[in-house]
Amino acid sequence: MADQHPQQPTLAIIVPCYNEEAVLDQTNKQLLDVLNDLIDHNLASNNSYIVYVNDGSHDATWLKIADSCAASQHVRGIKLAANVGHQNALMAGLETVRHDADVTVTIDADLQDDTSVIAQMLQQHIQHGADIVYGVRRRRDTDTWFKRTTAHCFYRFMDMMGVDTVDNHADFRLMSRRAVDALCQYDERNLFLRGIVPLLGYNTATVYYDRKARQAGESKYPLSKMLSFAIDGITSFSVKPLRLILYLGIAFLFIAMAILTYVIIALCQGRGVPGWASLMLSIWFVGGCLLVCMSVMAAYVGRIYIEGKHRPRYNIEQYVK
Repeated sequence: MADQHPQQPTLAIIVPCYNEEAVLDQTNKQLLDVLNDLIDHNLASNNSYIVYVNDGSHDATWLKIADSCAASQHVRGIKLAANVGHQNALMAGLETVRHDADVTVTIDADLQDDTSVIAQMLQQHIQHGADIVYGVRRRRDTDTWFKRTTAHCFYRFMDMMGVDTVDNHADFRLMSRRAVDALCQYDERNLFLRGIVPLLGYNTATVYYDRKARQAGESKYPLSKMLSFAIDGITSFSVKPLRLILYLGIAFLFIAMAILTYVIIALCQGRGVPGWASLMLSIWFVGGCLLVCMSVMAAYVGRIYIEGKHRPRYNIEQYVK
C-alpha cells in the first residue's frame, strides 16, 4: 500500500500594517513566493492565505491591500475602523482566521524577519507537534547600538520583574488552532502578547534566524512607543513594582533613622550647624520618590479602570477575501 502524506494544514500568515505603502508590494511578493513554495512542498494546503490587517493607516496601505486581494486568491485583507495598535491588530487577525485556519504565523510587514524559516516552523508543528514555534533572532547586527542595548535591558528587566518572555523574540511566531483558541480566551485590553503566549502552556519549539535591515519605510516603534510597550508589559504581568515601593519606603525609614541618629550625636557634641540646604535636598528627594511611587500605583489603577470598561479592542470596517 502506498504511503500517504498527512493532510496539509491550512496556513494563515497574518501581517499587521500601519502606513506600510512603501514596503507592501515587496512584502506581498515575497510572502506569496513563500506560501506557494510551502504549498508545492506539501507543508501547507492550497487553501492557505495571507491576511493583511490595516491598522488605521493614513496612506495608501489599504488600497494596496485591496489590489493584492483582487490579484490573488491567496490574499485577504482586514480593514480596522481606527488605529488600535500593533498588538490589537494582531489579535484582530488571529480572531478573524481562527475558525478556518489550522495554523497561523504572525509576522511584521517590514521584511526584517526571515520569511524562509516559516517552513521550519511548519515542520516543527507537523513533525514534532509543536503548538507554538517562536522565531528568535540570533543577532541584532542590523539594529543600532542604542536599540540593541535597550532591547537587552528590556528582556533582563522583564525577567527581574517575573514576566516570562523569550529573549530576542518579537511577534514572529507560529501557533496552532488550539493555541490561538486558548489565546482568544485572554480578554484583557492591555495586550502584551510576548508575555501572554508563554502562559498558554502548550508544546513549544524555537527556530533561529538572522534579522535583516528594513528595506523601505520607517520603523513604527520609536523610543516613546518602546517605553510605553515596556510599561504595558510590566504592569500587565507583574506586581513586583508595587513591592519595590514597599522596599523603597522601608529604605527611607532606615535612612531617616540614620540621619536622626547623626543629628542627635552632632547636637550632643556641639557640632550642629543649622542650614536649609540639607532640608531642601531631603524634601525634594523624598518628594520626587513619592511622585514616582504614585505614578507606578496610578499605572496599575489606570489599567484596572480600562479593563473594567470591557470596551472592544477593535472594530472591523471591512474584510476582503
